[in-house]
Amino acid sequence: MSGPSVLVVGEVVADVVEQADGTAVTHPGGSPANVAYGLARLGVDARLLTQFGQDAEGQLIRRHLERAGVTIENRRPAGEAAFVTPTAFARIDQSGAATYIFDIRWTLPHTLPETSPTHVHTGSIGALLEPGADSVEAILRALRPTSTVSFDPNVRPHLLPDHQATLDRTLRLVALSDVVKVSDEDLAHLYPGVEPAVVAREWLMLGPAIVVITLGSAGALALTHDGEVRVEPIRVSVADTVGAGDAFMSTLLHGLAADGYLGSENRSALHSMTTTSLARIAQRAALAAAITVSRPGASPPDQQELDDANRLCSQGAQSLTGDHDPSGGRRGPR
Repeated sequence: MSGPSVLVVGEVVADVVEQADGTAVTHPGGSPANVAYGLARLGVDARLLTQFGQDAEGQLIRRHLERAGVTIENRRPAGEAAFVTPTAFARIDQSGAATYIFDIRWTLPHTLPETSPTHVHTGSIGALLEPGADSVEAILRALRPTSTVSFDPNVRPHLLPDHQATLDRTLRLVALSDVVKVSDEDLAHLYPGVEPAVVAREWLMLGPAIVVITLGSAGALALTHDGEVRVEPIRVSVADTVGAGDAFMSTLLHGLAADGYLGSENRSALHSMTTTSLARIAQRAALAAAITVSRPGASPPDQQELDDANRLCSQGAQSLTGDHDPSGGRRGPR
């Protein structure tokens, strides 16, 4: 692949998904891994700095990522041949919404990637769960002079019981980032009772060029220093919501890369981005999330699928596959 390279730093997870009828199937997952996978599906040079085991789940994840074209740097603990790949037990309810129980140990060492990327992304467990989160933050600080940075908190509260510590680290990572994507559910956890847009405006003042809030059935709100723009939801029939927010994130980064906004040499242009430019890119990201929730598991679109769906929407279609919005109430991209 040519063009900008994106390094994603964070966890891989084997998602054991239990359907409403009691059946279960294992999907490759983990929010950062899903972002790397989505980027590679769109033709971006995507690399993943992570750790996982040599067990069956780890091999499943490796095959899945490499088949899409993701370059993997697996930094499992030295001397631990029996290191176990993290798992998440996900239950899908009748509406298609997923709830998770995680079994994960995150001990990523503080080692820089083999090559310096154009852009670096992190989020979720990898960015917030100690002790590995300390290494992730240090890696971002080391790479920021030569790379643009993005962050999606994607908070897992039951893994992070210390609310203040989680908030403090989140704010440090927001301040390090050029692009932040956050769900209204994350903001409700981090700032109970505060309007999401109020928090997003405060975060924008900490340093990012862009803050995007995904709002479930209400679509998204995208903010730049040029102003704010609403992103309309796209209606689809929902299979499940696994990976929807990650598809939004990867497609947002793909759009920014395609328009020449990623990389430290383009940071000034990114911070001067207009709402018109951001609205076009964010609407395409919402479309990718809608496609993802229309089928089981974290299965984001490739470039052709996205182009076809975009063409359909540009012709006036309000729904891709049915008469449901992509988030079905609380089923929007996280």
